[in-house]
Amino acid sequence: MKILVTGAAGTIGTRLCEVLRQEGAEVIGVDRGPTKWPAVDSVSHRADLRYMDQVMSLPADADIIVHLAANARVHELVQHPEKALENLITVFNILEFARQKGIKKIIFSSSRETYGNTGKKSYTEDMVRIENCESPYTASKIAGEALVESYGRCYDIDFVVRVVPNFFRQARANEPMTVYGQNKCLDFTYIDDAVTGIRAAIEKFDGAKNDVYNIACGKGTTLMHLAERIKELTGSSSSIEAVDSRRGEITRYVANIRKARRVLGYIPKVPFEEGIVKTVEWYKANT
Repeated sequence: MKILVTGAAGTIGTRLCEVLRQEGAEVIGVDRGPTKWPAVDSVSHRADLRYMDQVMSLPADADIIVHLAANARVHELVQHPEKALENLITVFNILEFARQKGIKKIIFSSSRETYGNTGKKSYTEDMVRIENCESPYTASKIAGEALVESYGRCYDIDFVVRVVPNFFRQARANEPMTVYGQNKCLDFTYIDDAVTGIRAAIEKFDGAKNDVYNIACGKGTTLMHLAERIKELTGSSSSIEAVDSRRGEITRYVANIRKARRVLGYIPKVPFEEGIVKTVEWYKANT
């Protein structure tokens, strides 16, 4: 199988390309620049997905596209909302590429931010509402989902929507660690579990197509606890400073992963405590 992965230089994209190649898939890794980890050659094609001519120059014989590329820092898009438009432009360009080149399968990586701040204990895939939109980033992801679904209905492009480091740098330098939202609680998912979810969507695409799945751990951890564990694991002397949450960011997200478990057979295997130890060890060895 030939798989085109956008955002191949990102953390998840790099690991996904690595795993897919180890399993024998032919991977077309696409990004604007090289991966941050030179030991992994995840990017085979350089392209700026904001520009249609560069997108159309990509290899057209892929069996499926995994679209991970995006401007993904919520607070940066609050300050620079034009980057949200860039997110939507890249989704449109990739969909047009698929339509014109006859590629009929796409996996779109959305975001937990689409659920908004509604105070739910956990979120199922049908809880996305426009009125809960908190930021330009959230808007770009909700609009992206809508555009993907519209191409599915109008042009028979089948889809699956997947809803997937600063503390470490501060701790390593013994600088103050800033926690944006002392009680902020998120569903941290170990990278290999995230990759497993994407792989399951690729492998079971025909049975899972034209739907949305939460790929996460299914359990919440506060940012304060995350910072405390990183400080402990690095032996840092950093202080931990809690400040208000940044505008536009959700303050609680725990995914309901029952549908992904039932349809995709997705079962996260690495709990938070094990995952944070592995992650810190990896950063120590690779940064």
